[in-house]
Formats: sequence, C-alpha cells, structure tokens
Amino acid sequence: MYKYFDNISTSMRLRVVSSKEEIENISQNEQMVHLAFRPSNMDIMNLIQKSPRLRAVQTPPSYYRTMSKAAQEFLAIQGVELLKGDVWGHRKDIDEYYTIDESVVSKISSLMAEGLSIEEVVKQVKRETKLSEDLIKYILKESVLM
Repeated sequence: MYKYFDNISTSMRLRVVSSKEEIENISQNEQMVHLAFRPSNMDIMNLIQKSPRLRAVQTPPSYYRTMSKAAQEFLAIQGVELLKGDVWGHRKDIDEYYTIDESVVSKISSLMAEGLSIEEVVKQVKRETKLSEDLIKYILKESVLM
C-alpha cells in the first residue's frame, strides 16, 4: 500500500521559539518550528516572512485550540502544516533545537515494514518517545512514506 525507506539516516530538528521577539533571530532556512508561546496573526505572518522555507509549525495543544482561524488558514495557504504537541524534556537554555533522533525515524520505518497500520505505529512510537501524534504522522509522511 505504501512505499517506505528502509535505511533512514537523518534526524529532524524543531527550532524552539519561546517568544515573539525570537522570531527575528531565526534562520531563513528553518523548516520546522515549535512555538512555545501563544502566537498572534502578526507573529505567524512574521514567522513566514522570516523563514520562507518553513514546512511545519508545532504549538502546544492549549495554544493550538485558541489559534485564530485566519492564522491556521494563512499557514495552510503557505503550505505549512500546523501540528499540536509539546517538546517534552527540552531545555532551551542548553539548545535552541529539539532534535528527533534518527533512531526514532528508523523505528517508525521498521514498524511500517513489519506491516503495522499507521495508527498502530503512532500509538507505539508515542508511548516510547512521548512525541505528539501530529509530529509522528508528520515524520511518517515526510521521511518514511512516499
């Protein structure tokens, strides 16, 4: 049903942005961002202008529920996926990036190769890694499934 890669050797990184002021300091090459604050419509527009290669924005579930429909639609129009989830155990004072180890991506790929359904893969990986369902599905789509 799906094609997938057997040997995945890349890790994924989310740039953790703790405040609207930090948007000015992010790289224009960022592809994945976790917003650890409640973004306004203007913050979303500034983020897209600052990082035109952005493909995914993750927000905590409580902020996701209160994000304006306009901001959600703007991200969709720009081709940016909005994910809900947290970055458990991340210390921004140590590293501004939350890294998803390549072993997690490989684990997802091997579970798919074993014939597990997407739902079963998400459930197992979520339990083992504490990654959000949305982020696991995004990893599946971007790095494992073709």
